[in-house]
Amino acid sequence: MKILLLGEYSNVHNTLAKGLRELGHQVTVASDGDSWKNYPRDIDLKRDRSQRSGRLSFIWRLLKALPKMRGYDIVQIINPMFLELKAERIMPFYRYLRRHNRKIVMGAYGMDYYWVSINSDIMPLRYGDFNFGNSIRTDAEAQLYRNEWIGTAKEKLNRDIALDCDGIAAGLYEYWATYNQVHTVCPDGREIRDKMRFIPFPIVMPEIYRTSFYGGPLKLFVGISLGRSAYKGTDIMLRAAQKLKEKYPDRLELRIAQGVPFEEYKRMMEGSDAILDQLYSYTPSMNSLLAMSKGIIVIGGGEPENYEIINEKELRPIINVEPNEESVYHELEQLILHPERIPELKRQSVEYIRRHHDYLKVAAEYLDFYSKL
Repeated sequence: MKILLLGEYSNVHNTLAKGLRELGHQVTVASDGDSWKNYPRDIDLKRDRSQRSGRLSFIWRLLKALPKMRGYDIVQIINPMFLELKAERIMPFYRYLRRHNRKIVMGAYGMDYYWVSINSDIMPLRYGDFNFGNSIRTDAEAQLYRNEWIGTAKEKLNRDIALDCDGIAAGLYEYWATYNQVHTVCPDGREIRDKMRFIPFPIVMPEIYRTSFYGGPLKLFVGISLGRSAYKGTDIMLRAAQKLKEKYPDRLELRIAQGVPFEEYKRMMEGSDAILDQLYSYTPSMNSLLAMSKGIIVIGGGEPENYEIINEKELRPIINVEPNEESVYHELEQLILHPERIPELKRQSVEYIRRHHDYLKVAAEYLDFYSKL
């Protein structure tokens, strides 16, 4: 197949492209590198927002790149907002892609209208980015996303693409559970949810990983995304870790990365024993999965639904926490006080990625999905 992966979140498309290429397919990645993370891509669609001329130069480069985005069997867009343009300006580019390629797949990988609306209204998750139980989250970032996506051009763009596209790929349980609530009927007679397939995120297993622990302080890594600390709960997790650092200064080593490019982020993570990530998630995200592949224990999202959707009956490598500081503090303290648990959790973490997230296995699942469109 000839495949175009358009847009980037947390290295998903770049990693998927590696797997698809190794399985013999022709793949092009076009993206902005996911902003400051600067992931690799074949066609650079990064927009310079530091200069007034940035928009015009970006549109000029985009128009020059469009002929390279024709003639594909599959075009997969990372999100309805797959270009750094206002929502009302993206639809003409989507129609161009639709006209000049065979099939379009939309990613359900993160922030979009259905993610915001359904989790603020129907609330299929016990907790998450927009609700705690039956209560709406009122923090500034959650409200900002509601204002951006509900009753706006972004909502219309998401609805129109979801109705028109050939398939929807959901990368985490949460996104699958959300889109599973969308019963809107498409022109072809299917409900939007019928177009969806859950496929785990892809990870390239590293050549070197550590499952041993020889004592000494627990090396704990915390990665902070620019502007999203409160929204993702990193502020609460970091606060719990800092309190434990004061209580056990010789038993805990704290490593913090904030707003660094992906390659530097990976270097800073190396040699860690555990990572705090995604307080409000049911499942490990790309950063957590990358850490697990290196034998680093994830303290974050590991709810039962995460294991059920991938049919994992044995491994339980993730230290699941409830979305509050007390739970993070308790679980992290137990790991500090019981270091004998560490080697087995590390071993299970690596095996979990091998079983469910190996990039070649995931690429084969995508190819099966594509072929059935």
